[in-house]
Amino acid sequence: MTTGPTPPSPFTGARTLATATRVLRQLRHDPRSIALMILVPCVMLFLLRYVFDANPRTFDSIGASLLGIFPLITMFLVTSIATLRERTSGTLERLLAMPLGKADLIGGYALAFGLIAVVQSALATALATWVLGLEVIGSPWLLLLVALLDALLGTALGLFVSAFASSEFQAVQFMPAVIFPQLLLCGLFTPRSAMHPVLEAVSDALPMSYAVDGMNEVLRHADVTGAFVRDALVVAGCAVLVLALGAATLRRRTA
Repeated sequence: MTTGPTPPSPFTGARTLATATRVLRQLRHDPRSIALMILVPCVMLFLLRYVFDANPRTFDSIGASLLGIFPLITMFLVTSIATLRERTSGTLERLLAMPLGKADLIGGYALAFGLIAVVQSALATALATWVLGLEVIGSPWLLLLVALLDALLGTALGLFVSAFASSEFQAVQFMPAVIFPQLLLCGLFTPRSAMHPVLEAVSDALPMSYAVDGMNEVLRHADVTGAFVRDALVVAGCAVLVLALGAATLRRRTA
């Protein structure tokens, strides 16, 4: 009696690490993407510091929030475009035809971009606090933690939306739908409590709101607060949820 091929196990560390290594090897030959992920957030923070040169307190009030927003946006852009290239080139389809679990594939992508997110977040946090003079009452390490979680959330969102785009232009078009509403409602421009009640309720359901709130908790409190722990857990939980949704979008199209 013959049986069909044994399906791949849901998750193995070796296959996940191999996928991450392959993605990093490809990114090494794409200096524009590396520059976008690592340098652009630092350049934007540098520019904003001197845009508000006459009023440094303005930078202090929004710098921490932007430290979380910039990594999310850049990782969303690069991840969605890079993953879409693999979808449209047939690379993902070939990988899924191999004994490779969906969790291995998504985990590998998340690990590869997550390592880049660590570098990105560390450089941006160091620049903001030690070079640009961002005044933070809490620990800069907590800023780094939230910035890293935001970057991972951007990675997860990019992996997810890439399933619904057929070209790089369409991937970029998802920014107004996925990122801009969160940017407007996260509390960066006005306190969320001052918004219309309907918009405030919507903002309570958006992960970027908790990213900004977490940064502001570090900005204002010397100790780790319960609100900070809640905000960090919400951002991390959203990243995991979106990664799971991203895995659900993967389909084997070959026999």
